[in-house]
Amino acid sequence: MLDIGSTELLMIIIVAIVVIGPKDLPRALYKVGQVIGKAKGVARHFRTGIDAMVREVELEEMEKKWKADNERIMREHAAPQPASTTPAAEPADPAAVMQPLAAPQVPAVTAASDAPVASADTPATAPGVPVTEGER
Repeated sequence: MLDIGSTELLMIIIVAIVVIGPKDLPRALYKVGQVIGKAKGVARHFRTGIDAMVREVELEEMEKKWKADNERIMREHAAPQPASTTPAAEPADPAAVMQPLAAPQVPAVTAASDAPVASADTPATAPGVPVTEGER
């Protein structure tokens, strides 16, 4: 930033001691530090504002690009329009359209009288398999 060498810095310090005096030098350096700090704060605020404006411009450009790409994609992949836009003719009798649904066919369940019934104290066996005396 500032290209100040060691000899130039030493010369500035000597001139400051002579002009300001050793008694008021700390107060003067404090004020210089405050001024430099404020200048850095203003520069940081300015830089932040510029960066925000650049981001907004980039965002607007990207939104325009995305909108153009979206419109292009929608044109390329648009759903085909139906050949006829006239409504279909409705039947004269609405009852003719409504036909009752047939009841579902459910197979009849019959109980087998010769199948053994399992209880809590006897093991369950498949129908038709004889139960021996030791399994009961």
